[in-house]
Amino acid sequence: MKYLICEDFSGQPVPFIFPDKVAHLDMRDQLPYGKVISAGYIAFESGRFVCSGGDVELGASALPGDANCITAFFAEPRGGGEA
Repeated sequence: MKYLICEDFSGQPVPFIFPDKVAHLDMRDQLPYGKVISAGYIAFESGRFVCSGGDVELGASALPGDANCITAFFAEPRGGGEA
């Protein structure tokens, strides 16, 4: 899987995870946020997320805190969704 972490309108990081067959740049073009903070590949290994790599076209790569950012995002309760 691939991922992007973008900065939302309030300055907070928002991760997006998507299939390998979708280019980072193509996914970026579909998102409403302007700034890409980081990009790369994500795997779930031994019970935790592992981020690596990057994207040359976006000039972005995986950062040391990306896995923690993604883990925290999934740990937050979200309202208005399905149970």
